[in-house]
Amino acid sequence: MIREGFRSITTHGFMSFASVTIIMACLIIMGSVALLTLNIHRMMNKIENRNEIMAYVDETLSEEEARAIQPELEKIDNVSSVRFITRQEALDNFKDDYSEDMMEGVDETWLRHRYEIQIDDQSLMPQIKASLEATPGIAKVNANLENAKIIVRISNVVTIISLVLIAILAFISIFIMSNTIKLATFNRREEIAIMKMVGATNHFIRMPFIIEGLILGILGGGLAFAAEMGLYHLVTERIVSPMSENWFQLIPLQNIALPVFVAFMVASIFVGVFGGVNAIKNYLKV
Repeated sequence: MIREGFRSITTHGFMSFASVTIIMACLIIMGSVALLTLNIHRMMNKIENRNEIMAYVDETLSEEEARAIQPELEKIDNVSSVRFITRQEALDNFKDDYSEDMMEGVDETWLRHRYEIQIDDQSLMPQIKASLEATPGIAKVNANLENAKIIVRISNVVTIISLVLIAILAFISIFIMSNTIKLATFNRREEIAIMKMVGATNHFIRMPFIIEGLILGILGGGLAFAAEMGLYHLVTERIVSPMSENWFQLIPLQNIALPVFVAFMVASIFVGVFGGVNAIKNYLKV
């Protein structure tokens, strides 16, 4: 049965080539959309991280007393990180952003100790701002609520559009791949009918098609993975990296290679085996 499965691939070479090519094309299209979606979400996360909250400490508190507030800030729900910034550090940051003439005569006593706070969910920024303002020792809180609302809206729209596109592409791809395998099997309907009439069992007839679908699926998935990774490497190294800033960098290839490989192989093997079994079921009724 295994030998017959391999033999069928070479005997019906053109249809086998067509099946592998269709599997490759569909997986590459779905994979490209999925990778684009992941990178857009990564970019959105970086934008979210830049929309931090600044909590200013009461100017009457010493540095030691100001630092003692940090544990209370870290207890607030949805706060991912809290970084204490001294007056001197804040002054140094201002000097980096403005000219010496503008900063002339300004010293650290003009500024307050502060906390730079990162949050997990931008939609909860109003509640977090209120919790920070209620914390003893915090005199003022700056939070860009409008930016947070815009980020949340964009993120939700991107997520919905991405899920819809992937679902549609997955359905179309499975439909095309299954029908391609059915078309390849259609030319062998007389062979199946003869085998059935001379006493071959359904299992005996079905197994070579399952093995053939398995092999074609593995071949198509492997080639699609190689092509997808080559394309991703080309886009990352030759197009995006030279043109982009630090905030717009694609996910490193080594971080996505294994998940993409597993997804491609599972999808291609499922379609190959399922398509092979589904394609001959009507021809077994002789």
